[in-house]
Amino acid sequence: MRRLLSFLLVLCLLPLALAAQTKSVDDKTLMGFNRDNSARQKSLEAKFDSSLRRENLREWMKRLSARPHHVGSAYGKENAEFIAAQFRSWGYDTKIETFDVLFPTPKTRLLEMLSPERFTAKLAEPSLTQDATSNQQNEQLPIYNAYSVDGDVTGDIVYVNYGVPADYEELERRGVDVRGKIAIARYGGSWRGIKPKVAAEHGAIGCLIYSDPRNDGYFQGDVYPKGAWRNENGAQRGSVADMPVFPGDPLTPGIGSVKGAKRLKLKDAPTLAKIPVMPISYADALPLLRSLGGAVVPEAWRGGLPITYHFGGANTTKVHLKLAFNWDTKTIYNVIAKMRGSENPDKWIIRGNHHDAWVNGADDPLSGLVALMEEARGVAELAKTGWKPKRTIVYCAWDGEEPGLLGSTEWVETHADELKNKAAVYINSDSNGRGFLGVGGSHTLEKFVNEVSRDVIDPQTKISVGERWKNRILVNGAANDKKEARDRSDLRIEALGSGSDFTPFLQHLGIASLNLGFGGEDGGGSYHSIYDSFDHFTRFVDPNFDYGIALAQTAGRMTLRLAGADTLPFEFTNFAETVGGYVKEVMTLTDTMRDDTKTMNQMISSGTLKAAQDPTQTFVMPKTKAEVPYLNFAPLQNALVRLQESAKNYQNAAKGRQISPSIQKQLDGILINTERALTSNQGLPRRGWFKHEIYAPGFYTGYGVKTLPGVREAIEQRNWMEATQQIEIIAGTIRNFAAEIDKATKLTQGQ
Repeated sequence: MRRLLSFLLVLCLLPLALAAQTKSVDDKTLMGFNRDNSARQKSLEAKFDSSLRRENLREWMKRLSARPHHVGSAYGKENAEFIAAQFRSWGYDTKIETFDVLFPTPKTRLLEMLSPERFTAKLAEPSLTQDATSNQQNEQLPIYNAYSVDGDVTGDIVYVNYGVPADYEELERRGVDVRGKIAIARYGGSWRGIKPKVAAEHGAIGCLIYSDPRNDGYFQGDVYPKGAWRNENGAQRGSVADMPVFPGDPLTPGIGSVKGAKRLKLKDAPTLAKIPVMPISYADALPLLRSLGGAVVPEAWRGGLPITYHFGGANTTKVHLKLAFNWDTKTIYNVIAKMRGSENPDKWIIRGNHHDAWVNGADDPLSGLVALMEEARGVAELAKTGWKPKRTIVYCAWDGEEPGLLGSTEWVETHADELKNKAAVYINSDSNGRGFLGVGGSHTLEKFVNEVSRDVIDPQTKISVGERWKNRILVNGAANDKKEARDRSDLRIEALGSGSDFTPFLQHLGIASLNLGFGGEDGGGSYHSIYDSFDHFTRFVDPNFDYGIALAQTAGRMTLRLAGADTLPFEFTNFAETVGGYVKEVMTLTDTMRDDTKTMNQMISSGTLKAAQDPTQTFVMPKTKAEVPYLNFAPLQNALVRLQESAKNYQNAAKGRQISPSIQKQLDGILINTERALTSNQGLPRRGWFKHEIYAPGFYTGYGVKTLPGVREAIEQRNWMEATQQIEIIAGTIRNFAAEIDKATKLTQGQ
């Protein structure tokens, strides 16, 4: 009876408990808002959601992807004018801002195998009856890599796997030399521009990059047009400029490429590839790889083609590669649309996505662009009701992203002084598809991102996109990631390297930035091919534009909250914890290198390494390496303690405190400056354009991030003097950052 009464009591109280729980959730104060303004903000966002129309996304994508619209194309300009017209019709103060940039296009492309048999590569993607725009050959850019140099080379081929530095170490151990030869690498493992860069450093005279079916072809699923994945003739266009040195126009580093700008001579442009390089399909790669001799490659190097993969080398497969380009200057068209803030108009929330493509570009970039456009239209609908953002909202549709972040970089370099004073946050998107939310960016905004993710519903599962994001980690994540997802209140956002238009904002000027999009369930075989089309997208990527709406809801909330918050929702304890992890990583890296170096040297000197090799195979004994010294990380550790204390003090000072409007404006300025404090005037060693001391693209990874890059890369390159110098520099940067937080704390406490 007691158990029954208890059960009945629970049943009676359960509705009240649930109601209380619901009320608690509904009444939760949003970051940066007081209680009353939080309620108004949620009501505003509900109106915003109700205004979004997926049919707009479909209509705009069909129109924008109807013809190829690469840099310098007639349709690229038409698209910019169409986008600008939409923003004007919604009430934005809109202009098109132009820049003149170097953009080469091919005039000669020849790849032929001379021995052991004759073969000429097609270097073309055939049209398909199932793809309405694939037959637009007269307007399509052919298969090529932008910013390859001209060249006419003949040589033996060497297969170099992904073509990253570690692969060349393996080649050296196997006695395979690429000097005077043509390297053939498969896409993946790093950004494509790293492959010819490393090949040239090792003496190669040319480079081919092919799409192996293991990575994005039939190994992954049915190929197009039956499925989403890359077919045998599909090839990946793309830039090979050395963007880890600097992005943007190769002839105007650090300054906007406006009329009259001082430009480098072509021969002096440091980011052009040093050897001729060209992408090919796996149909064109197969005869070359099949004919290679030499030893069989390691298991990890083997792709999905029906052959035995060999290294190649001398006297196995000889090819002739001839490339020549039109080194033209083209005009690019950025669309800039502003909605002026009512209370703090000189603080900007900037939202961007690019509009140019290699060909028709339905997925990359239009899937993200049409979501941005619908988001902007929804914001404009709110403005018609009398609502105004407190801070100015700036919507940007960038041109020239594909060749090297041209539009965003030139705009940022041209307006650098104004942006340093006004830009609060930059929010970027690019491609978008069906699946899971992915977010990277400044960790001062990590808690804010998590809050937003809990308020958007996933269109397939009907749980929040944040909850689905968490569940994916719990099911598929690494052991440590699973533990953090269970135990940590916030999911971690990724650190940003490069690869899209956030780079000049975050890593050149120190503007807090986010990059977001959905995906993971939409295949990837159309990337940078003629098959990135409306037909492909609406069959396989996001057929009903459900995730286009989800992106508009997610990025829209970020934009609205950042533009309307009483105080900007920056939070520093998550950042401090994250930087603490980075410090631990670089310390562990030196310890691991020290142990590994000692072990390897012992195996070399004792003969153990040689004895373990197959005596019928070539193996070149590596040289012993100098021992790894003990670095003094104390300055970095002490700065980290200071950062953690400052972050905690601000969190306590800001919690539940009502801040007057006059103080809010002052606080905005300090909070915005925190990310600026993470930059240094001198920039990173050998690439001073990159000024952020916490996040940068890796010198040999490209898109992939290197955190604490000055220290980490010095350690990886065994440059111990530079590592010691960079420890001091980054420690000073962290102390400066903590000092900015202390200013915010003092202002909050004293108002």
